[in-house]
Amino acid sequence: MLMMATFTISSAQTKKVSILGDSYSTFIGVIPANYSTFYPNDRNDVTEIEQTWWSLYIKAKGYELEKNDSWGGTTICGTGYGGMDTSGSNFISRVDSLGHPDIIFVFGGTNDAWANSPVGEYKYSDWTKDDCKNFRPALACLIDMLQKQYSTAKICCILNSELRGAINESMREICKHYQVPSSNSVISRNRTAIRRLTA
Repeated sequence: MLMMATFTISSAQTKKVSILGDSYSTFIGVIPANYSTFYPNDRNDVTEIEQTWWSLYIKAKGYELEKNDSWGGTTICGTGYGGMDTSGSNFISRVDSLGHPDIIFVFGGTNDAWANSPVGEYKYSDWTKDDCKNFRPALACLIDMLQKQYSTAKICCILNSELRGAINESMREICKHYQVPSSNSVISRNRTAIRRLTA
């Protein structure tokens, strides 16, 4: 189950929503065809797009989906499972793929945690590729890029509450630095749903 705290976004017209995510935000036929997907599969009961957290949110608000650039197994930083260099598929590499959104949800960090990607130090400028192999500088670089490229969009970060503390603590701190709202989530691998989300 997925629970998210309240985000406040005014709505005078139909908002376009883009998602930059990992497996929890995927659905076959919606994400790019070459991306790995998690939904649907025989290990959970999410069988329709309408059951995904983002579709429920968009429908409830009367918004529309702009782009869903979610790729199963991907990390925010450039270090994946087994220490693999994931700079070609990580969240940073996909910043250009979100279209023209009014709202951007960044739902990641799960694979960074599960892959034991290095956390690194806080760094808020002058990032190198090597810096961004670590979670903290990579997330800061990601948010900075999103804010500059989508300057009129509202950016919201979603945290998986089941992750090791360093990842979520780092995300909260970095989001605070950039004045980006962040929300804890509670995830069940059997189903992803919304209890409460107002934006």
